Amino acid sequence: MNCKGEQIDDLFELFVSVKDVDEQIFSVIIEIFRKEKIQDCIGYLSVNQNSRYNEQSILQLENLTQIDNEQKLNVVTNNIQIISNFLKQIKDHDFNQNDYSTEIYLKARQDLIQNIQHEKNIIQFLKFLVYLTTIDNRLLQCGSNSLNLLVQMKVDLTKHCFENIKIKNTSLVGANMLRCNLSGSEFENVDISGMNLNEAQLFYCKWKNLQIHELYKLVRHDSLVHSVCFSLDGTTLACGSEDKSIRLWDVQTGEQKGKLDGHTSGILSVCFSSDGTSIASGSDDKSIRLWDVMTRKKKQKLIGHNESINSLCFSPDGTTLASGSGSFFCSGDNSIRLWDVKTGQQKAKLDGQSICVNSVCFSPDGSILASGSGSSFDKEDNYIQFWDVKTRQQKIQLDCHTSYVQSVTFSHDGATLASGSQDGIIRLWDVKTGQQKAKFDGHTKVVLSVCFSFDGDILASSSADNFIFLWDVKTGQQKAKLAGHSDTVGSICFSPVSNTLASGSFDKCIRLWDINAGQQKGKFDGHIYSVLSICFSSDGTTLASGNGDNSIRLWNVKTGQQQAKLDGHSGTIYSVCFSSDGTTLASGSDDNSIRLWNVKTGQQQAKFDGHCGIVYSVCFSSDGTTLASGSYDYTIRLWDVKTGLQTFKLNGHQYQVNSVCFSPVGTTLASGSADRSIRFWDVKTGQQKAKLDGHSGTVYSVCFSSDGTTLASGSYDYTIRLWDVKTGLQTFKLNGHQYQVNSVCFSPVGTTLASGSADRSIRFWDVKTGQQKAKLDGHSGTVYSVCFSSDGTTLASGSRDNSIRLWEVKKGQLKANIFGHDGIVYSVCFSPDDTILASGSYDNSIRLWDIQTRIEIQPMNKNYEDILEQFKKTLFKKNLLPVSAHINILLISQTPSFQAQGALVLQGEFVNKQGVDLRTLLKSKGSFFLDSQIQFQGQQN
Repeated sequence: MNCKGEQIDDLFELFVSVKDVDEQIFSVIIEIFRKEKIQDCIGYLSVNQNSRYNEQSILQLENLTQIDNEQKLNVVTNNIQIISNFLKQIKDHDFNQNDYSTEIYLKARQDLIQNIQHEKNIIQFLKFLVYLTTIDNRLLQCGSNSLNLLVQMKVDLTKHCFENIKIKNTSLVGANMLRCNLSGSEFENVDISGMNLNEAQLFYCKWKNLQIHELYKLVRHDSLVHSVCFSLDGTTLACGSEDKSIRLWDVQTGEQKGKLDGHTSGILSVCFSSDGTSIASGSDDKSIRLWDVMTRKKKQKLIGHNESINSLCFSPDGTTLASGSGSFFCSGDNSIRLWDVKTGQQKAKLDGQSICVNSVCFSPDGSILASGSGSSFDKEDNYIQFWDVKTRQQKIQLDCHTSYVQSVTFSHDGATLASGSQDGIIRLWDVKTGQQKAKFDGHTKVVLSVCFSFDGDILASSSADNFIFLWDVKTGQQKAKLAGHSDTVGSICFSPVSNTLASGSFDKCIRLWDINAGQQKGKFDGHIYSVLSICFSSDGTTLASGNGDNSIRLWNVKTGQQQAKLDGHSGTIYSVCFSSDGTTLASGSDDNSIRLWNVKTGQQQAKFDGHCGIVYSVCFSSDGTTLASGSYDYTIRLWDVKTGLQTFKLNGHQYQVNSVCFSPVGTTLASGSADRSIRFWDVKTGQQKAKLDGHSGTVYSVCFSSDGTTLASGSYDYTIRLWDVKTGLQTFKLNGHQYQVNSVCFSPVGTTLASGSADRSIRFWDVKTGQQKAKLDGHSGTVYSVCFSSDGTTLASGSRDNSIRLWEVKKGQLKANIFGHDGIVYSVCFSPDDTILASGSYDNSIRLWDIQTRIEIQPMNKNYEDILEQFKKTLFKKNLLPVSAHINILLISQTPSFQAQGALVLQGEFVNKQGVDLRTLLKSKGSFFLDSQIQFQGQQN
């Protein structure tokens, strides 16, 4: 076997060698391996003494064969030798080295299946190889390829016990594992698209780097979904439906965040403004409405069109909205109009359209507007037009498609326009010359939506044929065909910050798809959701983090281990802050409350209620007597820490307050808001002292220098600004970040400023000169929070890539990654002595981490295992599981759909290539999570 071709050719011969082995022997050998705790199968079978023991064990089988004992012994000896020889040869074979589910091995796989699919003993031997993955790590790829072959041959694998199997680098697409026991199984880089896990047992699984196209299925609209659009930060998805509503969805959790009502007919188009503060909606009721994303209130109603609003698009600077109107059935208002977003007044009407305008799109620089037009009743008048936005004149008209143009979109560099038509064809156009660059065929019905990925490498298209196609822009080849919707897919949209595609369909569902499942992105295993807030203790030994899993965690800075998890909040924790003495931790949450925690015991000390919106920021005064909080309700509140009473309610901001910070002496409070302003407040009187204007976008973070003379602010306008506290004048404007600046933090000595941004970088700035000192790269998602340790040697950062990272400030190098939350970590904070790290999370918990031991400080619950064992015993005796009696045992379809109805899930992890927690998907499919039931049993006991 000197080459791959020879190895492929003799693979069949290897399997033929075992076709006469009695299948009963396989299970006995597995039991012997487990009983003897064997880890080297080949070595064990090669020892003569072991062979004799194996023979005696197998001879005890009844009805092994209808021959006498002597003949039986010869048969057993020969069978063991055959198995041993097979394993010796397969160990170094290509079948145990590479992934046979790939296209490279398609021919070899097909030939092998054709030859062995009717050989019963070989099929049983393939199962034996799968079971061997629980014993011998050197045979994992062989077992994984064997399972792939079993799936490809559609062998009945239902109700099998695959406990503790280890599968890697293969495809299990469409595998029917109904009621299988997969507890303790480990999957690494496995494609599970279309698997049937109905009523499967999934206890303590470790499934990482999974490939699966469908992430979420959001079924909440009462009618078909016409349009979907991501916010610029990728966290929110807006969907417009025939049910007259617009719904906002949390992309990470799949939960509905809000519902906008007001239109009197179906919503045909929705679009976020570039700053994410507004949504435009166009309807069959002939009106356009502008909505405030934060308040969910209508801002403007734009009247002018006399027909349905088919398409909307904001200009890149957010000042202008373009709308396209018309009807297939009449020749009324077939127009494009430009609107002033601030005033709601019409700026211009672009003449020249004689037919229905189906789609409008601004070029990335805002200088060109493209429109796609046509009607199914007019086969000749179907075209694309380019308009000069300044002059309002038509630049180019492309007469191209054989039927109406339904969708147009620019690539992100503005050089290419893609168009989709009723003829099922997608075309790419050179914007400068107007020449066709490429033509994509594949859809069998009208192409309703086209969208470029943000790197420009992939074009997605959706159609009335119910499919979404992914195209390689450079080669023109189809990369993937996404199936799952049961009706027309009317709208698709790429997330700006991840490889996620959203789709809206006439089947009333919105789905999120993992596009680049085959590519590993930078990720550290641990947090399942983004890290949004971090804070060091004053001594730098502890870091606190706030996370999307609604928990707060404390971390040991030296070891990176979790010290404690603080549960109590019922919503995301956005901010955590240590008191100056390090004994108390404050947290602000999506549940509108503030809570104080005893750092040593992990117990809740107090709860402050008063805000009527999300608490985005909390901050202790230097003496620890006062706590300030900033909220979505536009207010700042000051609280007496001892009594828990509110001392002041500070009004003035016009939008949510994102950040609050006390001056070092505690007499002044600074606040930053979505109204783009920074304000100074007198802590004693509660009166506003000053208002600092300058930022052109939301202010996300404010921070005083240690001497109190300088304030730093980070904003949506991509800039950091330094302000003279006495005069209120801007001293520096720091440019460098490519996206919004979410967090700023001064070093303890005040000479360096750290900043974290949506461009995924952390930057150090020289406060005296305003120059950038260093750039720290490593996070693969938005950096939400940065925090220095008290000695200034360590910086902690929390990110959307689900990790907390510790950086050595002098060298700018990564020191550690820490993990533990089950959701986004919004906030981290060090204790004053730097021994504990606190973290707040989307999982509703706060965790404390011991810096030296790298171990989480656990709550006083020692009965977990006992409760678990009791729960296992009663699980199937009592009616604890709301599982439907009507479970789909087999889906016969050309496009398998992932199923997990009634699956029993206990702890473990299910994470795809992009770090997305797939438990949300499991929940949406009807899986039952036992952790909550265990907690209930524990309370009962």
